[in-house]
Amino acid sequence: MSNSTNGSHSAKPKKPHADFPLFPHRNGQWAKKVRQKIYYFGLWSDPEAALNKWLEQKDDLLAGRKPRPRQGGTTIRDLANRFLETKRSRVASGELTHATWRDYYETCNRVVQVLGKGRLLADLSQGDFEILRTSYTKTLGPTATGNEIGRARVLFKFAYDEGLIDHPIRYGQGFKRPSRKTLRQVRASKPIRMFEAAELQAILDAAKQPMRAMVLLGANCGFGQTDIANLPTSAIDLEKAWMDYPRPKTAVERRCPLWGETVNAIREAIQSRPKPITAEESGLAFLTCQGRRWVRLNENETPNDEIGKQFAKLLRSLKLKRPGVSFYALRHGFETIAGGSRDQVAVDAIMGHARDDMSSLYRERIDDSRLLAVSNYVRNWLFSEDK
Repeated sequence: MSNSTNGSHSAKPKKPHADFPLFPHRNGQWAKKVRQKIYYFGLWSDPEAALNKWLEQKDDLLAGRKPRPRQGGTTIRDLANRFLETKRSRVASGELTHATWRDYYETCNRVVQVLGKGRLLADLSQGDFEILRTSYTKTLGPTATGNEIGRARVLFKFAYDEGLIDHPIRYGQGFKRPSRKTLRQVRASKPIRMFEAAELQAILDAAKQPMRAMVLLGANCGFGQTDIANLPTSAIDLEKAWMDYPRPKTAVERRCPLWGETVNAIREAIQSRPKPITAEESGLAFLTCQGRRWVRLNENETPNDEIGKQFAKLLRSLKLKRPGVSFYALRHGFETIAGGSRDQVAVDAIMGHARDDMSSLYRERIDDSRLLAVSNYVRNWLFSEDK
């Protein structure tokens, strides 16, 4: 930056307008104090050019970064917008869930805020990614930090795949996910994320429709909120008591036998289902009282998980609410208890877990008798008389 003193002996000029962000320094330049340091932006004689320079460097200076020269090229804001537009089209086609899109949106928002919306992709260095990772660790735990790093890498890989940069991004050693050891230590320090049989029975006794049917699907099939919100009636065979429904998150095939209690609850919930607000919701098994999908994005792109909200309210009424335990704990519970059946292959088939081992590549189907055995094992745990 220039240290010219042209005009330093003249009377200091007044600001062009009241909200002008710079002040006239005695050296003859417009200046601004940022993070305890004074920066200069041009001569008194050209306040407009000084203002433009301040606006250009503002994000970097406020974030504690060294301003880089602005040249032609793709900025982080350009990348984020293009990336989100592409992912939004995947939501419309059913290839991506609303929840996943929202995660990507939050990731892009954080990257733009930390690295600067006008920052050029070609100008990024390893130090920038260390700063980005530090911003995660200040507010997030190790698991969430690892998830954010993973999504950020997807974002910058998109830049290379789309030809927005000539070379893949070099993140450096400072932008790695937390180690598995760290994740294990964190998990060991947290409470168990599942309900015991007596707690689950109390929840079912207190739940009204359609929440009772939803809870039973979580306990019976390991369904999460998005699974239930997107469940079409065409996937349910109430007469034969079976469900064939790929996971919305991964599209992995999933087949699950239904308990008698689950069949009765689903039938009752569907019979009293509200009228859908649009044709898009007409084929869904569960709708809110307004006829909307239970898990969706609001108009301002904020997530709306009505299942999670209503379930949390139910837990509070039963004094069962505790940190880290939500509706998704039903899925944890199914996996945990079903493992006692000693048929992990059948458990995975019900849960919709995909494994990349050789056996999975060769396996064409799993006998229904094995799925029934797993399902009955969990039901006996939940409804046995000694509970």
